[in-house]
Amino acid sequence: MKLVLVVAVALVDTDGRVLLAQRPPGRSMAGLWEFPGGKVEAEESPEIALIRELHEELAIDVKASCLAPLTFASHAYDDFHLLMPLYVCRRWNGIVTAREGQQLAWVLPNRLADYPMPAADKPLIPMLLDLL
Repeated sequence: MKLVLVVAVALVDTDGRVLLAQRPPGRSMAGLWEFPGGKVEAEESPEIALIRELHEELAIDVKASCLAPLTFASHAYDDFHLLMPLYVCRRWNGIVTAREGQQLAWVLPNRLADYPMPAADKPLIPMLLDLL
């Protein structure tokens, strides 16, 4: 089974809310909510990939020193196995803007489970609740 490495972040605003992005129509798992991030490309570290993805998807700039590793998800889908480190970030430059047609929601930590998510994202919620 192919191993796919993706990276995700819990962006936490000054009110303690976490950003979720809804996967747009036409993509796999469309309509589900997830933590922002994306695939780690060849020659990239997870941090560099996350910085790139956040700039591309949300128009924000993040420094590697502002990314704190929290936990990871390991989940077997039907045709690949996903490994996904989750970082927490409380500082960035710019205004969070949906650049890829996705819906965004700032969510209180105790409401994260109310949003339908891919199977790999769901186990990350308890770790965030413990932290926040």
